[in-house]
Amino acid sequence: MTAEAADPGELTVRLAPGVREFEAEDWNALGGFRNPFVSHEFLTALEDSGSVGEGTGWDPVPIVVTDAEGRLKAAMPSYAKGHSQGEYVFDHAWADALHRAGRHYYPKLQIAAPFTPANGPRLLLSDNAFAPHLLKGAEVVCEQNGLSGAHATFIEPDQVSLFEAGGWLMRSDIQFHWLNRDYDNFDGFLDALASRKRKNLRKERAAAQDGLKIERLSGDDIKPHHWDAFWVFYQDTGARKWGTPYLTREAFTLMGERMGEKMVLILAYEDDEPIAGALNFVGSDAIYGRYWGCTRDVRFLHFELCYYQAIDIAIERGLPRVEAGAQGGHKLARGYEPVKTLSAHWLADEGFRAAVADFLEREREGVSTDQVFLDRRTPFKKED
Repeated sequence: MTAEAADPGELTVRLAPGVREFEAEDWNALGGFRNPFVSHEFLTALEDSGSVGEGTGWDPVPIVVTDAEGRLKAAMPSYAKGHSQGEYVFDHAWADALHRAGRHYYPKLQIAAPFTPANGPRLLLSDNAFAPHLLKGAEVVCEQNGLSGAHATFIEPDQVSLFEAGGWLMRSDIQFHWLNRDYDNFDGFLDALASRKRKNLRKERAAAQDGLKIERLSGDDIKPHHWDAFWVFYQDTGARKWGTPYLTREAFTLMGERMGEKMVLILAYEDDEPIAGALNFVGSDAIYGRYWGCTRDVRFLHFELCYYQAIDIAIERGLPRVEAGAQGGHKLARGYEPVKTLSAHWLADEGFRAAVADFLEREREGVSTDQVFLDRRTPFKKED
């Protein structure tokens, strides 16, 4: 795969064979210090563990901008994709439409944190002036290598205008996030809910915790036997949701070694035996719930480990929000509010691009209508 887009006297835009090519400090200075999923530690753990790379359909091809001295000025975590798995922004209908028109949708370029439906920077920038270079670089990669297009998913809101300025098509969807309104504790959050909803959440927490011990672990406190237990949980959930889990066992070990202080592993024990777990990542402005699994069904335990414990942690650490992953309308009744998420798309074929643009305009109207509908059904007290 090749790409050429450069000002010879000043900047070079190029493809790299992986994030591991760069020093962690240089890469993280562009955004990885605040968002765990674009950090050098997370992305190289995926590469080094074989979770992405040969045979996975996720081939790392980060696009980077360097200056005349070879210093990293901007980067884009990018992957050549041979399928649409592990993205959580569904484009299978687009692939089918292009196939029926006699053209190929795959391979494509995916600009994302793999397997991670969490908002974050997709243009890693020392200065916003480098954004057009990255976007043009992605377009050139597609044109020179016969890729159907480039897709940047779960873009943090502050970067949407950069993609719009580049002429990329915008797509919206809805997730459910918990928003911290300066609550002192969980009871303070409950006080903001309608009486019946408040009682329901208290009952759910009590039922989930009854007879169990719940433990939170971070950093060096996460030992190999904890990962072994969680791997069992993760495999069970992954097999049911995706057929094959996306991450390898080694990925958890490497992430624990490289970024354990930015992870919170929550385990539930019955008679000293771990029976369920949830894994969270911590950024500068959010806690992100990512993986969950269990070996025994306990009523409401999923809500306790994935939603209520995350709220506790966010309040304790003063974090503005909890992002609990994709989908899940059941989060609404538990204080998680509908929030719009955005992705950006560049398509090489002009006719296909026009058809998708028309579809996206109609889809955005539907998403906006859905958000208004859901906003009215949050469990919070209603003002008169």
